[in-house]
Amino acid sequence: MAVEMNSFLPLILFCLAAIISSTVFFQRKKRCYTSKSKLPPGKLGLPLIGETMEFYKAQRSNRLFEDFVEPRIAKYGKIFKTSLMGSPTVIVNGAEANGFILSNEFKLVISSWPSSSVQLMGRNSIMEKQGDQHRFQRGLITSSLSCSALGSLVPKICRAVQLHLKSYWHGKDRVSLYCSTKLLTFTIVFECLLGINVEPQMLGTFERVLEGAFAPPINFPGSKFSRAKRARVEIVKMLQKVVAEKRQEMEKTSMGCSSSTLLARLVAAMIRGDLTEEEVIDNVVLLVFAAHDTTSFAIAMTFKMLAQHPHCYSRILQEHDGVMKTKKEGEELRLGDVKKMEYIWEAARESMRLFPPIFGSFRKAVADIEYQGFTIPKGWKVLWTAYGTHYDGEYFKDPWRFDPSRFRESVPPYVYVPFGGGARRCAGYQLAKLNILIFLHYVLTGYNWSLVHPNESIIMDPLPLPSKGMPINISPKTPK
Repeated sequence: MAVEMNSFLPLILFCLAAIISSTVFFQRKKRCYTSKSKLPPGKLGLPLIGETMEFYKAQRSNRLFEDFVEPRIAKYGKIFKTSLMGSPTVIVNGAEANGFILSNEFKLVISSWPSSSVQLMGRNSIMEKQGDQHRFQRGLITSSLSCSALGSLVPKICRAVQLHLKSYWHGKDRVSLYCSTKLLTFTIVFECLLGINVEPQMLGTFERVLEGAFAPPINFPGSKFSRAKRARVEIVKMLQKVVAEKRQEMEKTSMGCSSSTLLARLVAAMIRGDLTEEEVIDNVVLLVFAAHDTTSFAIAMTFKMLAQHPHCYSRILQEHDGVMKTKKEGEELRLGDVKKMEYIWEAARESMRLFPPIFGSFRKAVADIEYQGFTIPKGWKVLWTAYGTHYDGEYFKDPWRFDPSRFRESVPPYVYVPFGGGARRCAGYQLAKLNILIFLHYVLTGYNWSLVHPNESIIMDPLPLPSKGMPINISPKTPK
């Protein structure tokens, strides 16, 4: 995707506006740490701008590791400093570094998202909560994804997948796999997990918010951030109405925490006074964004890998045929059936190793951190990356080779991190697993398919996605 100079104008304006304060910050840090502490090697570049342009350029072409991280590892080692989006930043790589940073959440580091992401996702969600508040809200969300809850979700997801395929695939010979799965996963989050009916315009509105989530937070007319802010206002109005209706319904019927949907659990907490309306809405918004884009990308990359490795695909078909033989015609899958899909889950995990849905995430040091002989000063950002272990031969032999058998053995902690780790590990990873496996089951057993563009490139906008939407040719399988 070509990047026009106009797309960088908001960033440049934002950089110039803050350059004086940034210069003062750098001078202060230089005085404080040059003489008494050893900073990691690397370069900070120009005040505020730093190496942001190089970072964005590499990220947009989905070559963040190859063009930005790997050359600096070769030059400085696995821990190095840079400056990104106005903040001095230390990038750490490796399982030990991942474990150190992610296991010290709330102690040495806290989550640190860009201002635009915080404003658009919501200041009152678990993304911004710390300590006990984070643990409480996360507990409410994960309670809807317990073993018993997952058991009740499987039939709902099966029906959603079957209806989606009937509505959008039946009678067609080509579909956009990525776009189709985005709509499906969006629907599953709303209808199966939250219990909210999806209206036709809702996905487009959420997509406009996502477009501004990593844009410079400059709210001038026509900017991505401005459009995203307006879209968020629409979403909040819609969710305020939904939450009010759910509260009224629950107060009339005395429904409590035993309610089956996540929305009902959140509203029950609001009725008890444990959550505010803003916290309910912001967590719903965050969950929708966290669940559907990343899962859709994981599904698309699994299809890509299966197309390129027919021997794996053949084995997976045998596995799914074995599951089908235990079911009566038209009978839905159960949680026990999904647990039998071991090899396809190995293939999906290997696809996410090679194509992680998130490249890592930022933290902020809340105290001076001593690590590996270096000091990470208080107030600096820390970026851990999935690439730092996923592509390292120390952890995965011949790391660029697709090999699902890697996951037959247990993987050491903090080596495989497509869902993050520690206290902020993705709360919805079990839902993502169900979505991936159930969708793959119904497609692989119901359709013949092939990629239209086998070598389709991956871009970032702002999350990774197939550049052409991954169109596939499809035809229904003849029942045996």
